[in-house]
Amino acid sequence: MKVFKFGGASVRDAEAVRNVAAVLKLYAGEEIVVVVSAMGKMTNALEEIAYSYVNKKEDTKKLLQGIKRYHLEILEELFSDKSRPIFEQVNNAFVEIEWILEDEPIKGYDFEYDQIVSVGELISTKIVSALLTETGINNKWVDVRDFLKTDNTYREAKVDWELTEKKIKELLLPKLSSQESGGVVVTQGFVGVTSENYNTTLGREGSDYTAAIIGSLLDAEEVIIWKDVPGVLSADPKWFDNTEKLDALSYHDAIELAFFGATVIHPKTIKPLQNKQILLKVKSFYEPKEAGTIITATKEVSEDQQKIPSFIFKVDQVLISIIPRDYSFIIEENLSEIFKKFANYQVKVNLMQHAALSFSVCVDGEVNRVPNLIEELQKDFKVLYNENVELVTVRNYDQKTIDQVTKGKKIFVEQKSRQTARFVVKNNG
Repeated sequence: MKVFKFGGASVRDAEAVRNVAAVLKLYAGEEIVVVVSAMGKMTNALEEIAYSYVNKKEDTKKLLQGIKRYHLEILEELFSDKSRPIFEQVNNAFVEIEWILEDEPIKGYDFEYDQIVSVGELISTKIVSALLTETGINNKWVDVRDFLKTDNTYREAKVDWELTEKKIKELLLPKLSSQESGGVVVTQGFVGVTSENYNTTLGREGSDYTAAIIGSLLDAEEVIIWKDVPGVLSADPKWFDNTEKLDALSYHDAIELAFFGATVIHPKTIKPLQNKQILLKVKSFYEPKEAGTIITATKEVSEDQQKIPSFIFKVDQVLISIIPRDYSFIIEENLSEIFKKFANYQVKVNLMQHAALSFSVCVDGEVNRVPNLIEELQKDFKVLYNENVELVTVRNYDQKTIDQVTKGKKIFVEQKSRQTARFVVKNNG
């Protein structure tokens, strides 16, 4: 049994959805759980709706109409007969959002975000499932909320592993082996549900994590993440013209790359697979017969490849420096108080640096979290911060690579270890 994850780029338009069917036909006769993200940039678009709704902006319904048009155009290109049930199914999913928008926000941004943004995956999987059926691939659409159970930490939900395993074996496994499904089950990534039946999400780009959860609990043979790149690359092609594919990685190296911000794999993906020693592959949906990148307990890679520098960029960062008002030393008691505030506001630390009289951290520029955190910190500390900075990480660095990524930039923080160099920078001027 295999688990496939198709991200937003792999279902961004009608042609891409047809390509998903073409990939699955290469695995005819195998049992496969297909985990699908929202289409294209729809998670971003739905985030705009959530922000607009909670902040009572006037363009909320206009934004929703744009998203509806986008999906309708894909539907009309895939299915010539508008009386097909899929048209009504997609419309009903949008009605769920419309019902939310009719009422006042009730539980804060994170809660409303999860109720709205999670609908993107429900819509995309309905469309993919219908297209697979249209092309002769028997499959069963399954609502991930039937089995992936979480707590109520909205936007960063924690999985209830015991209950999720029980539900997966009760509900998902029988459908996977049923004649009706033909061995193919289509479900959603990124989404879970609380015990009160409220939608949750697993963190940005969390569909990889969903695939890993399912793969781990079903003891899958392998999990394949299908991307628009040939595998794990030495750098994001958006930043570098000349990138190299890494043929193989260890779980350890993959976790480090994901932690530092490599977007090709969600940071939480590796651990569930490592626990069961399940093979993870990152492959191109454009070239599905190519090997891609293999991630296992031990990497089989040449010495030359081990020396390839890897570049990871995180943009829209905020550098926060925290200083005691009485200029006393930053000690463990201060750090405990500081980290508690970060946890309360669900702000993740991407980099930290400790000095005698200050403690500096680099975090994602979350507009609904970071300003509130800074305000809270300012009650007890002097706080300085720089917005719109970049966090650059170089694995297997040398001076040439450091010069390459820091040229023309002001360096705020610099850290080096044996293998990794990290910089908080901003363009000069």
